[in-house]
Amino acid sequence: MTIDLPHETAPQSRLFTCWPSDAELWEENLEPAQAEFAAFLKAVITPSATGRTLDLTILAATARAEASAKRALGHRATVVRAPFGDVWARDTGPVFIRENGEAIAVRFRFNGWGGKYDLPGDDTIGGVIARLAGATERPVDLVAEGGALEFDGEGTLITTRQCLLNPNRNPDLDEAGVEARLKAALGIEKILWIDEGLIADHTDGHIDNIVRFARPGVVVCQSAWGEDDPQAVVLDAIAAQLETMTDARGRRLDVRRIPSPGRVDLGDDEVVPASHMNWVIGPRHVVVPTYGTDGGDAAVQALRGIFPDHEVVAASARAILTGGGAFHCVTCHQAGE
Repeated sequence: MTIDLPHETAPQSRLFTCWPSDAELWEENLEPAQAEFAAFLKAVITPSATGRTLDLTILAATARAEASAKRALGHRATVVRAPFGDVWARDTGPVFIRENGEAIAVRFRFNGWGGKYDLPGDDTIGGVIARLAGATERPVDLVAEGGALEFDGEGTLITTRQCLLNPNRNPDLDEAGVEARLKAALGIEKILWIDEGLIADHTDGHIDNIVRFARPGVVVCQSAWGEDDPQAVVLDAIAAQLETMTDARGRRLDVRRIPSPGRVDLGDDEVVPASHMNWVIGPRHVVVPTYGTDGGDAAVQALRGIFPDHEVVAASARAILTGGGAFHCVTCHQAGE
């Protein structure tokens, strides 16, 4: 049996996302979030210099949201009506693999990020995405979200103990038990564990906010930006752990650090889990979320040296961040054949 789970720089066939629509959830940030969705999605689906494209499917929960998405993206996207709770398609959607050439949608159990947010439709939208992708659904008896899983495409997975070993996720499984289920479901050979994610991250430390593979053997994490960066201690601990790790091929990880956003104030003086790591990769662009701090320009410049085969561009995610995440969190991709 051959399982293929490529790195996100590999050609992708389709990108799924859920359009912001619930005024009770987004309040005054609904229209700003919709505008940020439109901007970053247009950048992500920009064709490559060789003409490679990426199909975009937007799920809209209401007629008003459907009309909004169509106005914003027009012919660039397919808009499909489907019920869901909130927009975090990386977590509510499946992880796509190919098994002996067949498209498989691996669906982990979803429990609202440890029971924090129980919204109708969030436990079923993954099935809708799987069917739209023409993939066979495969349920897995493990509570996990796509944002908690980062793959190098060569058999290595990075995740966090704070999330997958949390009593609010899998209270009856120890580390070995979680590893066994992940390996069986995804064809993974080696799992690397980071202890904790960002402070104030309601996902309990999702990996896509703290560590990403730029390519096999090369990982990116953040350095503190400014003397008042609330994540400074956490970011240094993450880098120190990565420096000791080897991947499934036996390579010591090449750890690259980029500036974090630093302290981001959304108006209430609370710590927020702002991160430049939540990028999305398209045919031409790596689209990096920024939040109006000087660290954004520095992070984009650093990433340009890390992704030589893509153009690294910034897009605002301040409004999306008010919901708790950024670009990678709200998208779910299907690798190309």
